[in-house]
Amino acid sequence: MIRGIFLVSLLMAGCHQADPQQRPNILWIVGENFKLDLGIYGADHVHTPHLDSLARHGLRYTHVFATSPVCAPSRSAFMTGMYQTSTDTHNMRSHREDDYRLPEGVRPLTHWLADAGYFTANISSIGERIVGTGKLDLNFVNEGPIYQSENWDQLKNNQPFFAQINTPEAEYDIYDRKSAEKARVPWVGEEWHPQIAHPDSITPPPYYPDHPVTRQEWARYLNSVSGMDVRVGWILDRLRADGLADNTIVMFFADNGRLEARGIHWTWDTGLHVPLVIYYPEGLEAPVQYEPGGVVEDVISLLDLTATTLDMAGMEPPSPMQSRRFLGDSPDPPRTYAFSARDRIDETVMRIRSVRGQRYHYIRNFDAKEGFPTLNRYKEKCFPVKPLMRQLMDQGLLSGAPAELMQPRPEEELYDTVLDPHEINNLAGSVEHGEILVTMRSALENWVTETGDLGAVPEPDEVVAPFVDEMHNWFGTPQWAQND
Repeated sequence: MIRGIFLVSLLMAGCHQADPQQRPNILWIVGENFKLDLGIYGADHVHTPHLDSLARHGLRYTHVFATSPVCAPSRSAFMTGMYQTSTDTHNMRSHREDDYRLPEGVRPLTHWLADAGYFTANISSIGERIVGTGKLDLNFVNEGPIYQSENWDQLKNNQPFFAQINTPEAEYDIYDRKSAEKARVPWVGEEWHPQIAHPDSITPPPYYPDHPVTRQEWARYLNSVSGMDVRVGWILDRLRADGLADNTIVMFFADNGRLEARGIHWTWDTGLHVPLVIYYPEGLEAPVQYEPGGVVEDVISLLDLTATTLDMAGMEPPSPMQSRRFLGDSPDPPRTYAFSARDRIDETVMRIRSVRGQRYHYIRNFDAKEGFPTLNRYKEKCFPVKPLMRQLMDQGLLSGAPAELMQPRPEEELYDTVLDPHEINNLAGSVEHGEILVTMRSALENWVTETGDLGAVPEPDEVVAPFVDEMHNWFGTPQWAQND
């Protein structure tokens, strides 16, 4: 159905486009694995002056949610404006070695922009400074070049431009493929990150045991937030020095939720809730909704960046695109819910769906296996708190929320994120919340049908099997799993 619909939109794309000379430049700064952990959002033990200033002079969004709690499916969605579950890009790092193509008419955002006269670039360095990874991590590789350049110096003479910078933080240094040989996998940049957070002064989330290992890892994450802000400062300084600041819309967001054991890979808010800041300089005419220093609490899917960015560029998004415009002269109807999906990640096959409203969060575990303790070799190696909790559980030293986290997940979960921001108290069995549960359950069922959720169709065993060997070679297999 998608293929047929997009044949029509393909012919219509490009209509109602503004003069390229009058269009703004657009810069995406994409944080790797962050929740709302900036000072401007109220986070403690971080120093984020550059992003805080950007938000104080721009728009700050408080209810933005990724469509997936892991990078490749999430990026595949916001780079096409289509749910990853609708385009068969929902499994982590899938279609890298087959002949998969996006459905006809579904295109990368940068291809639409290039056709409209935009110069596109994916930047990793500015001068001698590393500001990005050059990361794509898309579950489609046969669409041709996604960007036209990786050179910052080409931007000034190729306006209007759309540039993306993917910050190296927050991530473990996993790309040397030798993690299995290391006692602990270091954080990218941890040797120079500002040491704002200290293990003895921070408080880990209550779903973890208060233990020195937990405190050390939590401090490392918070310091990576501060380190990321340093790189953002380098980017914004160079934007001004090159005379580009007055004509460039800056958008900062994260590709998925927080780099923590209960964060990425999981559909709690920790894996899905992301920051978004949009800044219009005074040299550009801002949309009517734009109020410098404003805060927007509307529910927004990260998927909606696609259509909104096209609108910023003076382009009418193709009508079948699932992305919605949340800013501009002709915004689409606001969302009641943001929908998200978790499917196979690395060697770990699991299907979970999420419905997030303004206050309540519904999670459906179609196949969550043992839940948090489920084997994932990357998680076991790079997140020391996970084997720690396994050890403490075996010793009978876990209680409360940490002990509950080590149990299999129920079929349904419902959380009041206002009264229970850490999502510990499952209300799915509460009579008082029965109507909310039914409403959100029905919303999910409708979304699954309307969007053609492909997650119900498992990948063949021969597709999944190589990931077991790859992850074993990369991260190793814990002893307890070798004995099973």
